[in-house]
Amino acid sequence: MSNCIIAQSGGPTSVINASVVGVVKENLEKKLYNNVYAGINGIEGILNKNIINLSEKSLEQLERFRFTPSSGLGSCRYKMKNFNDSADEYIKLFDILKELNIDTFFYVGGNDSMDTVAKLSEYTKLNNIPVKVIGIPKTIDNDLPITDHTPGFGSAAKLISTLTLETYLDSSVYINNGIFILETMGRDTGWLAASSCAAKLGGKPVADFIYLPEIIFSEDQFIKDVAKKFKEQNQVYIVASEGLKNKNGDFISTCNISGAHDNFGHAQLGGVGNYLKTLIINAGITKRVKALELGVIQRCSMHIASKIDLEESYMVGKAALTYAYEGNSGYMVAINRDSNTPYKSSTMLVDANKVANNIKYFPKEWINAEGNNLTNDAMSYIEPLVDNDIPSYEVFNK
Repeated sequence: MSNCIIAQSGGPTSVINASVVGVVKENLEKKLYNNVYAGINGIEGILNKNIINLSEKSLEQLERFRFTPSSGLGSCRYKMKNFNDSADEYIKLFDILKELNIDTFFYVGGNDSMDTVAKLSEYTKLNNIPVKVIGIPKTIDNDLPITDHTPGFGSAAKLISTLTLETYLDSSVYINNGIFILETMGRDTGWLAASSCAAKLGGKPVADFIYLPEIIFSEDQFIKDVAKKFKEQNQVYIVASEGLKNKNGDFISTCNISGAHDNFGHAQLGGVGNYLKTLIINAGITKRVKALELGVIQRCSMHIASKIDLEESYMVGKAALTYAYEGNSGYMVAINRDSNTPYKSSTMLVDANKVANNIKYFPKEWINAEGNNLTNDAMSYIEPLVDNDIPSYEVFNK
């Protein structure tokens, strides 16, 4: 029997290691390969011959690894050149794999990683190299095409929706409450910010406004909406994606705000949350404004990981092993949503070329007509992925 190798690439998630364990444990059961090797720090590590043997790890170690957040094999953001321009690194890579008798390469990652899968697979076919290449999806951004969703997103969504509810309660305790702004990741797409719609109190979503990059951001309309809502209820809760852009296509966090300067007269720039905070204060709506940027906590919070997310991350790893052994190459394992109630999913193969360098945007039909909140369809999509398990709290000051 031959061997296989797996590596991780791109930004971490809370559940990415479960996919690796899915490959290893499925191989322990089916004995399809002699050894499952791992490249440390992605394809860059393999090229540097930084390789370990996961088949030598104990079951106890594998189980701990399965529930360890972040990329336990390390990661990289290494983009391979087009082999028509330079084939040197391709030759080097497959020479290394040949030395270890490896005939299958699994790559766990997002869009750029699927680009690598597509390139490597094409190179093997053109050069008659007997190595199969399979992509295993991961990204909290949920922006890979065709797959219903990506492993990693459910856990990030659960964290965001839970923190949305809890910070909403924290900002609601006074007679004169202010405005709270929660900033999520999402440079190109709004899936993460959208997940806050699952935060509900008494069956009603707590976020008054949710702003996504898919809709052009209007400062004037934003001020009007927030001022009106604040006048009505003396409190406003806002969720905003870091990737908001204005009509010119510029990220609003990089734009100057009139009146916001430091002691040297330089325009002060910050994240989207701070930008919106300054807009509100400059508009005279209220000075009681707080902004919270969640940052990397969205991709490393195993303590609040979605059970479904953990299971599906493991599932795509298991499936990848079987698909590869059946002779498939150049594909990514995708998730198909078979049922919403009760929630069920399965795996399927998609051509890595159809995923690489493409982005799945949040559906505009799931955004309300005003462009500042979401529809029930968005909630129906997100809620099962967070286990339908956002805390149910009760308050008496409303």
